[in-house]
Amino acid sequence: MSSRGLRDADPLDTSVLVLQDRHRSHLVDTEQFQEVLHPRQQMRAFLGMWRMDPRIGPYVIRAGFYVGEMTIMLQDVAILLGFRIDGPAVTRTCVLDVARLCGELLGVIPPNEALRGSAISIRWLCQQLSTPAPDADDVALQRSAHGFILALMGSFLFADKKGVHVHLCFLSLLRDFTHTASYS
Repeated sequence: MSSRGLRDADPLDTSVLVLQDRHRSHLVDTEQFQEVLHPRQQMRAFLGMWRMDPRIGPYVIRAGFYVGEMTIMLQDVAILLGFRIDGPAVTRTCVLDVARLCGELLGVIPPNEALRGSAISIRWLCQQLSTPAPDADDVALQRSAHGFILALMGSFLFADKKGVHVHLCFLSLLRDFTHTASYS
């Protein structure tokens, strides 16, 4: 068996690529992949928009999020990011009292302009919570961590088409950082 190069991602049997000429993945082989593969740019843009205060890092990590890596395969997610893939599944109905939930977990109630149905603007989250005060107490840092994780979920992990809003049903799952880390 011959050794394959790192950039040779095509399968050994290329007959399985029956629609390759119509799929945008062929651009990877032609060095035009920067135009079609942009998850890392999305992550960089998100992290550039939200400069995570180092003090909220322990809460983000305790909730099971390790920022800076991403991949497609579930097993890689488990290994690289530390996400559980075998814990309790996240299933529930989502009936929200937006004001109460945001007031409790974010410490601020979003104005109507920041909401779209039950989704909240990620830009608004960043403006409100990305820079905790230098003398912020533990509760304020936890609220900032809630906002960071929620924005991360909405802009990157479970993004809508534009990645500008995140559904608030995720916020209710972040109530207890230790419990959040058990979800698969």
